[in-house]
Amino acid sequence: MGYVNTSNSIKIIILCSFVVIVVLRGTIGIGNLDRSISGVENRALNNETNQVLLDTNFNKNTLDQNGKNKPPVNPNVTYTLGPMGQDFDKDLSDPNHQDKPPIDLNVTYTLGPKIDNWDSLRQEWIKQNPNFPNIVGGKGRVLLVTGSPPDPCENPFGDHYLVKGIKNKIDYCRLHGIEIMYNMAHLDEEMSGFWSKLPLIRRLMISHPEVEWFWWLDSDALFTDMVFEVPLQKYKDHNLVIHGYPGLLEEKSWISLNTGSFLLRNSQWSLDLLDAWAPMGPKGTIRDEAGKILAANLKGRPVFEADDQSALIYLLITQKEKWMEKVFIENSYYLHGFWLGLVDKYEENVEKYHSGLGDERWPFVTHFVGCKPCNSFRDYPFEKCFKSMERAFNFADDQVLKLYGLRHGSLLNPNVKRFRNESDKPLKFVDEFDIRRHIVIGSSN
Repeated sequence: MGYVNTSNSIKIIILCSFVVIVVLRGTIGIGNLDRSISGVENRALNNETNQVLLDTNFNKNTLDQNGKNKPPVNPNVTYTLGPMGQDFDKDLSDPNHQDKPPIDLNVTYTLGPKIDNWDSLRQEWIKQNPNFPNIVGGKGRVLLVTGSPPDPCENPFGDHYLVKGIKNKIDYCRLHGIEIMYNMAHLDEEMSGFWSKLPLIRRLMISHPEVEWFWWLDSDALFTDMVFEVPLQKYKDHNLVIHGYPGLLEEKSWISLNTGSFLLRNSQWSLDLLDAWAPMGPKGTIRDEAGKILAANLKGRPVFEADDQSALIYLLITQKEKWMEKVFIENSYYLHGFWLGLVDKYEENVEKYHSGLGDERWPFVTHFVGCKPCNSFRDYPFEKCFKSMERAFNFADDQVLKLYGLRHGSLLNPNVKRFRNESDKPLKFVDEFDIRRHIVIGSSN
């Protein structure tokens, strides 16, 4: 019995040592970033990279149900996203419930029926339905897409901040004439986690031909410049707008782009991109083996299951001539802004600058990567995350409440107080404080 315990202890020590080595390999060597990036952005990228590593479960799903190694992916087979519209939320206690059969690695796994003439179909539909124009007020119709899991959060504070997050997004969309879609349904069991946005966006794209742009925004990202507006005219010749750094993309860096916030035009090009993007997504063996390919080809990326961000970067690098002409890599404003280094400067932003800038002086979007508000575990201390999220929410909320003569007592105080008296001439306050009268569209340069 003593021999067995000693043997098990040695196995545990070896396993822990292996995990430490894997993590260290992933965190070494990211300091050699694009020299064109500022010191603030460099630090943010380093911090964000560490969070991606922490967000990932290494060597996940490498064993089957019997504890044996899963077979390798057949390199001669192309895998794409699976059929849509199936009910994957059946109660396991239901006697009529049957487990889905495992993916056949020898069968092509597709998004759905291949669509080849979407642009012409869509334009014809728009002509036949004049009450659903794709251009509204001289701008392309935009649908903001976000969501959260259908089940309650493991942490009750998480549900509270999901409500604050959707309130923040509704406020921004209302002020800027943007429609919003909040999804809580699993559309495809195989495309879980990071990948769930792909089947959702595709389903929305073919169901809403009147929408010109689909804007994906993670649930843990908040608008913090309520005046700034995305310069859509700047992207008239592009179909994908994503935050990132061209220099890092050229270096094949796995942190060169961020898929937590991006815009995708409703077009045949975009449907084709989703078809090409999806093959590494199905969970299990396919995703695990694809992760090894990404690690071998992207600078600084350790070995873990394929994620949507790395897969997109890999696709744009390996098929540059096919895709990059229609991709706009945006960094003149914070379409995605990593929260560390931003949330502690809001008071300074108010003192020195003004809303409508959208960059580090008044960040457009503050993204709480690594905080995982809905989970019981996270990469930062509970108090730090939720205090920072409270600050970001109240910073944005004050910009909205200004019209009504209200503001928060402080950025950590959820309660509001009146800062001006009522007037018998209230319209002067509308002219002065209504955000809709002071919208700043980002530079087209």
